[in-house]
Amino acid sequence: MTEGGVAARAGTARPWWLWFAGAMAVVVVATPFIRPSGPRNAAELTAAAVVAPALVLGLRLHRPRYRLGWHVLLAAVIYTVVSNVLWPVLTPGADFLYYTTYPLLGVALAVLPVQGRRSLWFAGYTEAGIIAGGAAVVWWTLLVDPLVLDPGRLPDQAHIVVFPMLDVLLFALALRLLLVAGVRSVAYLLIAAMTFALLTADTAFFVSVVAGGGAPMVSQVSWLLSNTLLGTAALHPSMAVAQPAPGDAETLDGVGGTRVYIVTVVATPILTGIYLLHEAMNGGVNAADIVVPVGATALTSALVVTRMRQINQIARRHAVALQESLSRQEELQGELRHQAQHDSLTGLPNREVLYERITAALAAGSTGALIVADLDGFKDINDRFGHAVGDDLLLAVAGRLLELVPDGSVLARLDSDEFAVVVRDADVVACTRLGERFLSATREPFTVQAHELFATVSLGLRELDPELLTGDVLRDAYLALHAAKAAGRDQLTRWTPALTEEKLAVSRTVERLRGAIERDELVVHYQPLIRLADERMTGVEALIRWQPAGGPMIPPDKFIAAAEDSGLIVPIGTWVLHRACEVVAGWQRLGHPLAASVNVSPRQLREPDFAALVLDALRTSGLPPASLILEITEGVLVASGAVTEQAIRHLETLRARGVRVAIDDFGTGYSSLAYLRDLPIDHVKIDKSFMPSGAGDPALRAMVKAIVDLAAGLRLGTIAEGVETAGQAAFLRELGCERAQGYYYSRPVPAADLLTAFQGRKSVF
Repeated sequence: MTEGGVAARAGTARPWWLWFAGAMAVVVVATPFIRPSGPRNAAELTAAAVVAPALVLGLRLHRPRYRLGWHVLLAAVIYTVVSNVLWPVLTPGADFLYYTTYPLLGVALAVLPVQGRRSLWFAGYTEAGIIAGGAAVVWWTLLVDPLVLDPGRLPDQAHIVVFPMLDVLLFALALRLLLVAGVRSVAYLLIAAMTFALLTADTAFFVSVVAGGGAPMVSQVSWLLSNTLLGTAALHPSMAVAQPAPGDAETLDGVGGTRVYIVTVVATPILTGIYLLHEAMNGGVNAADIVVPVGATALTSALVVTRMRQINQIARRHAVALQESLSRQEELQGELRHQAQHDSLTGLPNREVLYERITAALAAGSTGALIVADLDGFKDINDRFGHAVGDDLLLAVAGRLLELVPDGSVLARLDSDEFAVVVRDADVVACTRLGERFLSATREPFTVQAHELFATVSLGLRELDPELLTGDVLRDAYLALHAAKAAGRDQLTRWTPALTEEKLAVSRTVERLRGAIERDELVVHYQPLIRLADERMTGVEALIRWQPAGGPMIPPDKFIAAAEDSGLIVPIGTWVLHRACEVVAGWQRLGHPLAASVNVSPRQLREPDFAALVLDALRTSGLPPASLILEITEGVLVASGAVTEQAIRHLETLRARGVRVAIDDFGTGYSSLAYLRDLPIDHVKIDKSFMPSGAGDPALRAMVKAIVDLAAGLRLGTIAEGVETAGQAAFLRELGCERAQGYYYSRPVPAADLLTAFQGRKSVF
């Protein structure tokens, strides 16, 4: 039972210990006023007898976890009661019964503070011996010698001197009980007070007998008091929680224990010296004067020396343990530093170590370079085969790169699929050759969990320059890496100032683009979609243009990529969608039933509310859903992962409302034609790169025919882009292509200019 649980029970249970203490106190106070010895003896016997039920009741009420000590106390009490009952019958040999009570009490006091703590079984006995020796000297010099030996009044019942001496031992064990337990227990304090009451009673009885009397009232009251204290201790709730606190098994904790120990050690030799000096000045010193006090002092001194040796041994063990702890702590700190500075998967140094190595190389003015490597298509491998295969692939790549890293260089893993090498004391040619060896090594397939995987890398190289900071070197290396990725991957790109200028130009473009909508610098141009069967306009494609105030128009290829990377394509795409829907809805209200074709960025399809935004644009503009065509790239739909699944859900939701979907630039990607059967699309836009330039190019003509026939078989509409000549238009019409757009019909023009075309050409939807 926990201490908190016992405390809670104590707060609600009946205060048996108070009732018992109160009742016994009445008996104790009344005893001196009971003149006849018979009733007084009966009261004393009854008071002693009720202690046993009190112990039993305490055990049942509080249910201590460790009961052995209390059971031994119960046995001692029962034995004492029996001895009291038999004493009149066995006189004069009844004292033997009382002597045999002391071993039981001693065992109980020895067991109580150490139950459940094997390490404490032999703790505190040195201190108990020192206390007992000191108490024996005090007791002998103050009572036995002046009252018994000096007057020569040793009675026939000299054996009764044994009782106080045994009480001294019990009192010493009680003090050990308080010191070793390590807790402030009311029950333990009451037990210690009980032993002191016994010592007082038996000492008074001894003095009275020596003087020729019987049991004095002090003894009788003290015996009653000892029974009262023991019964109260058994009934007090603290008897269930008086367990030893964690601590050193060979030391006595607490200020109180230290004070008792010091007082005993100091007082014993002083009292012995005073006693012997007194005896020498008053008639000489005999053998009895020397044996007991000097023997007790010698025993105390021996125990003190023993205790000092124990303390020294404990100190040495603590020193050894401390040294071992410090060593373990140092090892642990080393392990923690290693873990903090190394990748948990590959065991390679991490970004922190790489940063330190670059800093050290720059400070030393070393030649060399930083090479940053990034796996190509690693996300697709994770998506297709799972992260376990991806992790094994990273281990294989790290092992292959590590074999090529020269001595004095460090290979580090930076992020998921990024590695970096700091090459020192090498010129740029040697560093470039190392990068080329990396490329060659990773072009070979990797066998991972029975899969043959290809994992090429893109590399960015930046020469070390002592004039730069570490962050600058890392920044430039990443610029070169991104350039290698943009150039087609599986290649190495060295940093040049032009890369930084290009990056700065993109940054400036992004900053200017952020306010383009607010400054009304973005405009939408429209290119007609022509039905080839009768060359009538059936719709328009909305194309964004950027016209800065007072400057030349910026074509889309100069800012769309920056808008994609920065995320600005989302608000820009939303604005274009709303604007195109409003303009085309206005034309429809004028009697021109055209459709609006709007390009959608892959970044827009990642937005969770994309479908809601499209429906909102249709609702606010009044454009029918069937009059809107969303153009997407095929890569958005054929890739894997949660983003693609979300994009497909958006498009399925919109198609269910009537919106149509077209795949833009079809044929330039990497998709399988089988995807066309299952994807949520309505039209295929043939890329302008397939348009034959003349009567030749039979391969292109065959490819266009295959796309048109495939789309017709799947009941998909076809729109050809980049039509610039009448021959191309005739060719497409001959193949059965439905619609076309291009410079042959019209360049992208502002909405107002396109109205002129409506006047001369009937639009058909």
